[in-house]
Amino acid sequence: MISTLMTLPLTEAGSEHTRNIPLPGEREKSMPALSLKPSPSLADAILGNEGNTLFRNALLVLAGSVLIAISAQIVFRLPISPVPITGQTFAVLIVGMALGPRLGALAAIAYLIEGIWFPVFAEARTWAHPFTLWTAGYLAGFVGAAYVTGWLAQQGWDRHPFSTAVAMVLGNIAIYIPGTLWLSYMYAVNTDFAGMALVGEVATKGFALFLIGDALKLVLAVLAFPMAWKWVSGRR
Repeated sequence: MISTLMTLPLTEAGSEHTRNIPLPGEREKSMPALSLKPSPSLADAILGNEGNTLFRNALLVLAGSVLIAISAQIVFRLPISPVPITGQTFAVLIVGMALGPRLGALAAIAYLIEGIWFPVFAEARTWAHPFTLWTAGYLAGFVGAAYVTGWLAQQGWDRHPFSTAVAMVLGNIAIYIPGTLWLSYMYAVNTDFAGMALVGEVATKGFALFLIGDALKLVLAVLAFPMAWKWVSGRR
């Protein structure tokens, strides 16, 4: 009886419009778990985005590129692979998430440009080092990966553990696609591998070897970003 009365249409005096009173909890159930409405980046939420000056953005881009360069020196190379295991991929993805798509991608581009003159790549290398050519596809993929994770974070995906994990996976895919394609070309040109043997070689040395490290990086991001947003919300 009470439920029936609460859903009866109410008419305001002098108005032909009617409205229903929602039952308790009805509004909350209808709200989506993830919002697709663009939201401020984590950097904007922490630092504020008043003014959004060119100088401020330049500092954020530079800081992001430096973080990637430092993380690139956390390196472990397996003798069987020309591609080292480094911390720079993790840095690229979290820089994109923290700065947003535009600044995140610019930070990755700045990092690649810095590699022309400075030894910012893994094992303190520049573009001039011959080994860098083998990893050029992965390096180029950093720009797209930072944009992907930044765009997803802008939609609120970095505020929930599951969606943060999905964003990290999609960012890694953006690195692996150009990385493995270019590595396939390098193997085809410089070795005798061909056909399925080439596919197996690239899949093993350019992809499978990195999955455990990628899983660990994913866990770190899942723990860090929702916690950071919870801290930001607590400050308000």
